[in-house]
Amino acid sequence: MYQAVIVKAKRTVIGKENGILKGFHVQELTAPLLKHLSAGIEHEIDDIILGNVVGPGGNAARLSALEADLPFSIPGMTIDRQCGAGLEAIRMASYLIKAGAGTCYLAGGVESTSTSPFEKRARFSPDKIGDPDMGIAAENVAQRYNISKDQQDRYALLSHERSWKAFEKRLFEEETLPLPNVMHDEAFMKKRNLTKLLQKASPVFLKKEGTVTAANSCGINDGACITLVMEEQKARSLGFQPVLRFIDADISGVSPLYPAIAPVSAIKNILKRNSLTVDDIDLFEINEAFAVKVVACMQELGIREEKVNIRGGALTLGHPYGASGAILATRLFYESKRRDVRYVIAALGSGGGIGTAVLFEVIKQYRCF
Repeated sequence: MYQAVIVKAKRTVIGKENGILKGFHVQELTAPLLKHLSAGIEHEIDDIILGNVVGPGGNAARLSALEADLPFSIPGMTIDRQCGAGLEAIRMASYLIKAGAGTCYLAGGVESTSTSPFEKRARFSPDKIGDPDMGIAAENVAQRYNISKDQQDRYALLSHERSWKAFEKRLFEEETLPLPNVMHDEAFMKKRNLTKLLQKASPVFLKKEGTVTAANSCGINDGACITLVMEEQKARSLGFQPVLRFIDADISGVSPLYPAIAPVSAIKNILKRNSLTVDDIDLFEINEAFAVKVVACMQELGIREEKVNIRGGALTLGHPYGASGAILATRLFYESKRRDVRYVIAALGSGGGIGTAVLFEVIKQYRCF
């Protein structure tokens, strides 16, 4: 049986919309990662699978491959599953390997909101169902699952503290490939007094009864992230040491009115299929588009706080849509080498009510006994 493994992973720094990465188009963000991860094995790459959400359209994966001076034989495919696109790229590459269709893929995602040609987002849902702004949809989840502003603010502050602690310990440097004249995530160029901001922040989307504020929500961002996914025996024959072995993945749908809760059913399905419980999972990375999303997932699944987003996430660093899912997997890749863990899960909820979750097993060499 073929096994898919992640052997390398890197991301760019993350910039705010019209911030430090505003001069980089999608191919200029992605090409350095492709070149770095494929160095020495360029002719082993079967394909590049790249998630992208807000444009510029066309086949950004092929364009990025050509920008990176990779062989013309690598075709490139661009996919869009909204915020889950980068994780979907890894899922797709893993299934292709397990099916015997190939042995080596570059998979991840990219977003340049700064250079997007689209003035507003695409529709997530038809009018007969409702197509709420993502902030309103987050408020829907807060109301349905009785999650207060205080709960959201508490989690946002925890995530902020975790991100800054990781930055100060230089833990993000290992996962980051700097771009010319851009060395650190833009979020760390100035420290915010988040405690004060959370206290002062008013609801943005529902003025009277709302709980979702700018301070407990993520920003709009630019960035890219790529993983090198290979068939395990092929990887070892080429001298790579695999870190994460793909075990299973699930895609689930919920009402488009409640997309933030979508990871719950996807995670439940994975656990049931693999005879695992939440307690068997050592680390979770759940995208922090809104604090309410993570709080709701922890509440509904019974996940302990110390297992979730242990280095913070998008609430501080930002959310480059197409890249975010791959960033979750990349974070797990590096944390799994630092800790005594066996099973880890990356999960997101996307516009339109789509939940994506991927289960990985940490390769034995990286597990402590």
